[in-house]
Amino acid sequence: MREIVLDTETTGFDPYSGDRLVEIGCVELINHMPTGNVYHVYINPERDVPESSTKVHGLTFEMLKDKPTFKEIADEFLDFIKNDNLVIHNAAFDMKFLNAELAWLKKDPIPMESAIDTLLIARKLFPGARVSLDDLCRRFNIDNSKRTKHGALLDSELLAEVYLELLGGREPGFILGSDSASTVFFDVKREEKKPVKQARVFEIPQTDAENHEAFLKKIPNALWNS
Repeated sequence: MREIVLDTETTGFDPYSGDRLVEIGCVELINHMPTGNVYHVYINPERDVPESSTKVHGLTFEMLKDKPTFKEIADEFLDFIKNDNLVIHNAAFDMKFLNAELAWLKKDPIPMESAIDTLLIARKLFPGARVSLDDLCRRFNIDNSKRTKHGALLDSELLAEVYLELLGGREPGFILGSDSASTVFFDVKREEKKPVKQARVFEIPQTDAENHEAFLKKIPNALWNS
């Protein structure tokens, strides 16, 4: 089973207000384990990078102006991820940017159903706890000391380790009953209401009830008689 752990960096929070991608990092997993095959690219956003965003990921327009645009890397990116599931922390954010960029190129969107959101998984496993990537690294004793700023490839590599721990560690098979991580303990893509079955009624023969009552009376100092 092939999955792609993915992270992006951007100029801001909203592509429909003019923000753009500046970095994509991907790590290939086979059966939940990294293969060493990665995809990483810095992207010319064709606009300025606000200082507030630079403080997060350290990238400036001067550093990115000679990098390829998303249009130039779109096909190689899509060829890398293929149709495999994408493992993303806060998938709604990254998918919004990726699909906005694809839409501007009149390319088909990446289905949201292909995204496995580790943020949702962590929130269900650890309700009420802090579940940022740094928090999860600390919880699972994953070394994130190199993460002084956000970086798409480094964050993808860390998330690959976190994802494995969320599945139960390096031997997740004893808790996994499916070949899709989206059904580890629950469906992280959608909540489905299961039909409630009517309680079954079992008739107890009168003689059995009488025999049971007679047997109980023979037990001395029974708690139910106190």
